[in-house]
Amino acid sequence: MVVQLQLQLVLQLISFLWLTKASAATPPSLAMPDCQDTCGNISIPYPFGIGEGCYQNVSFKISCNNQSFKPFLNTGNLEVLDISLEHGTVRVNSPVITNCNGTVELVTGIAELNGSSFSFSTAYNKFTAMGCDNLALMTRNGHDLGGCVSICNNDIATESGCDGVRCCQTSVPASLQTFSVKMTRAGLNNNATDTVGCKYAFLVDQDWFTAHLSSDPFTVRSMRYVPVVLDWSIANWRCPYRLGTNYTVSCSRTGYNCSINSNLNGCSCRRGLEGNPYLPDGCQDVNECLDLERDVCHGMLCRNRNGTYECYSRRSTAKVVGLGIGIGVGLLFLLLVSFWLYRIVKKRKNIKLKQKFFKQNGGLLLQQQMSSDEGSVEKTKIFTARELEKATDNYNENRILGQGGHGTVYKGMLVDGRIVAVKKSKIVDESQIEQFINEVAILSQINHRNVVKLLGCCLETEVPLLVYEFISNGTLLEHLHDQSDEFPILWRDRLRIATEIAGAVAYLHSAASIPIYHRDIKSTNILLDDKYRAKVADFGTSRSVTTDKTHLTTLVQGTFGYLDPEYFQSSQFTEKSDVYSFGVVLVELLTGQKAISSTRSPEEKSLAVHFILSIKENRLFDILDARVVKEGEKGKLIAVSNLAKRCLNLNGKKRPTMKEVAMDLEGVRMSQGNFSIQQNAQEIECYIPETSSLWDVCSTSTGYASLENSAALPLDIQPLLLNPSG
Repeated sequence: MVVQLQLQLVLQLISFLWLTKASAATPPSLAMPDCQDTCGNISIPYPFGIGEGCYQNVSFKISCNNQSFKPFLNTGNLEVLDISLEHGTVRVNSPVITNCNGTVELVTGIAELNGSSFSFSTAYNKFTAMGCDNLALMTRNGHDLGGCVSICNNDIATESGCDGVRCCQTSVPASLQTFSVKMTRAGLNNNATDTVGCKYAFLVDQDWFTAHLSSDPFTVRSMRYVPVVLDWSIANWRCPYRLGTNYTVSCSRTGYNCSINSNLNGCSCRRGLEGNPYLPDGCQDVNECLDLERDVCHGMLCRNRNGTYECYSRRSTAKVVGLGIGIGVGLLFLLLVSFWLYRIVKKRKNIKLKQKFFKQNGGLLLQQQMSSDEGSVEKTKIFTARELEKATDNYNENRILGQGGHGTVYKGMLVDGRIVAVKKSKIVDESQIEQFINEVAILSQINHRNVVKLLGCCLETEVPLLVYEFISNGTLLEHLHDQSDEFPILWRDRLRIATEIAGAVAYLHSAASIPIYHRDIKSTNILLDDKYRAKVADFGTSRSVTTDKTHLTTLVQGTFGYLDPEYFQSSQFTEKSDVYSFGVVLVELLTGQKAISSTRSPEEKSLAVHFILSIKENRLFDILDARVVKEGEKGKLIAVSNLAKRCLNLNGKKRPTMKEVAMDLEGVRMSQGNFSIQQNAQEIECYIPETSSLWDVCSTSTGYASLENSAALPLDIQPLLLNPSG
């Protein structure tokens, strides 16, 4: 007997868990398939609907306000508060009519429902009037339909209840679709003080009124709207009836009950079913056996049936338990086998998916570059996707270091404790994949203390990943434009940073095994380590060139404020284009100002133009950073400014090479005492395009306080592939 009871309990537990799992399924939508079923927190069941093909007829069309997420009924443009399929009602907001004009008669129309599937519910609504000596009437086409009078009684101090003193109510006529409210003085009070104040009239859901306003009806004075219940029905609808085994009209193929009264001619799911009877298969079974509070079988065993349930005695428990255990063991075995097979299939699928991603992310191209003579990436470590997920805490948003045009950079920690930066590229097309592989190949060739070091990559994920050394102190742009007194960038540090950047770019141009053009030098691509040493980063748009070529012909890419105007006009990128971009960074270090700024005059939005014009007008020391002027020697500041001016020359041929720039900066930096510099007159051409001028002012002059060329990039010139975010 004990064993039998234990087996029964096991069967009930298995049965309960199985039924609980089944009941946890998402309830079916009450809207038409592929239609929006909610607006805000309001459910929109069929025959109502949002969008074409989602409602039964135009009366049931719902509009969902995209800003307030409130639904509005197409009929009368009434805000919908809730919809009941069971009662065939919809609750909407209706206005509170106010008359504060004393004895003046006020007539106001209420929502027009004529010709629709809706009427004001007689069963749920009450016409209500408030105020002293207030005669409020419902009228239609000049005929009174009903109303009430609210009087004042000075002996009553409270404003509670609605029994005719200050508040009165009356019923609503049947099948009412439109009416007007007429309010005027009833003339029942002789005391003048009893007639002052505003009068109110409105139609209201009586249940809502009782719950919210019965203790103090005059709370309505601060309200613009109150809820009203509308009855609805479908035109030409006939209740289903049985003829033999067929139904001439069907609410649902699963089950229904017909509901008929004076206000509703529709259908509902029969007992034991729930859902939307107006949809095909809309009524679904309710599992009564899971209702532990009701205990429908009163201690007996319960078995759910479609639309009902079955109770059976414990006498057949042993047989049922044996059958249940057999089924349970069989199901458990099937589950274990299924799980084992699922793991095998999933493992094979993951391997194939990684192979697919490897090819998709340019793995074959990388292998080709690894085996070529032009670029060796043999030292690059190949990370697994699992390693980098663990390192970045599954790419947690809190680990994001920065975002740019080519991807997002996360801070991570490898298993050996090293802190790294993981660059997760965006989902890209083939051309962008080529850029990614290009960055791997380029960075793998570079071994320079002022160039960010590539540690490895991962190609087995949907988006390609690069792993760099972690640079702890952020970008040069952040330090220049968000300076604090605690960690200021001194002039000697700025000069050192400029020298380090110039040395790194000079290395790329002339010392690397294959010349490399960076193509996006800017202060956001200069990182600072814990000792504030400069690191050149972001080689996503860089290109290597053969030694017999002097330029690349490409679609224009770059960042406003740093873009070489000569490259912009010709689409030919040379090493001197990097020199121009470096010149802008050098001016940023001198002035502490941004490359593009809307606070400057329109013709001087470009820092390059602003700088050249200031030199021309002998205002160099007016635009230099106050800290730089205070800490720097005048001769050195003039020398560096002239070097920046040379880098910004419109004629690329007349710009110095990056190697010359690096040597000049190193010379200025290493010099002791007073630094003197001699200036030779240089004649500079001003290049003006035929179609639109990139330079607004051109002149020729001599000395450090002169303007060789001044330039402005008009904001209305937008090259197709310009990349302002890097």
